[in-house]
Amino acid sequence: MVRRLLAFPNPVNEVSARLVAAGVVVMAGAVLGLGQWWVLVPLAYGFVARVLAGPSFSPLGQLVTRVVTPRLDVTPRLVAGPPKRFAQGIGAAFSLSALVAHFGFGADGVAQVILAGLVFAAFCESVFAYCFGCKVFAMLMRLGVVPEATCEACNDLSTRLAA
Repeated sequence: MVRRLLAFPNPVNEVSARLVAAGVVVMAGAVLGLGQWWVLVPLAYGFVARVLAGPSFSPLGQLVTRVVTPRLDVTPRLVAGPPKRFAQGIGAAFSLSALVAHFGFGADGVAQVILAGLVFAAFCESVFAYCFGCKVFAMLMRLGVVPEATCEACNDLSTRLAA
């Protein structure tokens, strides 16, 4: 049970992933556009929670997967989980860096630049289904940094769908 709670889903419903990305755009936009720096805390927490356990401990992930996505008349589009987890890790690095820049060093300009990059990437994911983290993950697979077994798991969703 605990292992299941801490597992990242594979496959991932891309519809939900894109909606979470839209939520990230809104949250980071609240920081950039409205100066609501406190939003960095739940933003960073959400990314870390999603890296560790998918949507299980992420308020935004729970809202999207349990409330928003089920109410949409959209066919789920399943994609491999490992690249999405990697992308969440990049989002965690960006949001934590912005958090430390602002609260740790008072470097608001640095935090704003970092958040602008995060907003751009999340916007591309939410609107165009273009995931920069997934593209980097694919490049790392081609370079052999990501093990073959992960490559096979990403490419063969049929085994998970049957389960």
